[in-house]
Amino acid sequence: MAADHQAVIATDDIRAAVASGLLNERQAASLTALAHSRRGAREDLDPGDEPFELFRGFNEIFIMVGLCILASGWIGVAAWKIYGDMITWKSTLATVCLVSAGLIWLLAEYFIRRRRMVGPAILLTIFFAGNAVFGFVQWKAQVFMLAQEDYSSLILPGFLSVAAVGVFWLRFKVPFAMAIMALGLFATALVMAATRAGVPKSVEDLFVLSGQGVFAWITLALGIATFAVAMIFDGSDPHRVTRRSAQGFWLHLVASPMIINTVALSLLARQSVTAQWQILGLMAVFAVVAVVIDRRSFLLAAIGYVVAVILALNPLTEDVAFAVLILALGVFLVVLGAFWARIRGALIAVLPLGRLRHYLPPSH
Repeated sequence: MAADHQAVIATDDIRAAVASGLLNERQAASLTALAHSRRGAREDLDPGDEPFELFRGFNEIFIMVGLCILASGWIGVAAWKIYGDMITWKSTLATVCLVSAGLIWLLAEYFIRRRRMVGPAILLTIFFAGNAVFGFVQWKAQVFMLAQEDYSSLILPGFLSVAAVGVFWLRFKVPFAMAIMALGLFATALVMAATRAGVPKSVEDLFVLSGQGVFAWITLALGIATFAVAMIFDGSDPHRVTRRSAQGFWLHLVASPMIINTVALSLLARQSVTAQWQILGLMAVFAVVAVVIDRRSFLLAAIGYVVAVILALNPLTEDVAFAVLILALGVFLVVLGAFWARIRGALIAVLPLGRLRHYLPPSH
């Protein structure tokens, strides 16, 4: 008996349907998204790999370049209008920011809601957040207070900007907006700490746990909180077929530098010969967490940040020990990437995770 052959509609078939007028682009995007959700977003990935997408095709890059040029021209025209009338510049600036927000929103309605484009969605989120920060700072910030190192007038604009991005996220569900909100809360919390504890005098006061201020503890707490929110999104979509997984991805990318920044700098501040080994041990802990939750982004951001800090604070030509540390981290990352699925399968099999297994991606 001849084997039954199942008809499959490929991407080229959908494109042909759009070209013939049978489907419009919005219907085609919805159909493609539905098909991916039904098959599983991991279908075309290697076992243990995680979905990641910055843009879909060169047309998105083309549109992103166009949006950047459009924004540059709009900023130039707006600046000419604002500084052309110094008497009413503040009201003109407010009008420009409101109009800019409206234009960005309309572009988002088309490119995000209708066309479902990934790259332009990220770029428009950045534009919207930047416009919100600029507008609220110009509205509420006091120049004379800032000149005297009193940053209290920036607290309300910080929260308002985060709220504005939150409204944008509620409408368009752009995963990248979650990272923008986390960074906004982080910056606002540091401003609040600076207002109460005074402006930090050195990097140790800012990020080292033994410093004089509360900045390091704020960084660590926000990093852990961001990680917790990321895990909530991941736990609600363990097979990673919805936007919740992408939101978790961006939050992990922000959370790990917040956490590792404070802990790594605190270790390096001791200036002991065991600091390198302690950092390697810390990276091993991060690696175990990253492998168990199946998030390469969490580990990659952490190691990348540690290497950047080492290069910034300790020139390799002065201390070969840090060069060896970076070499070890590189070898560790490459080996872990090559055998990620096997290592994860072994860890999941031996760790007493209990009911947590139901909220983690399946091991292969």
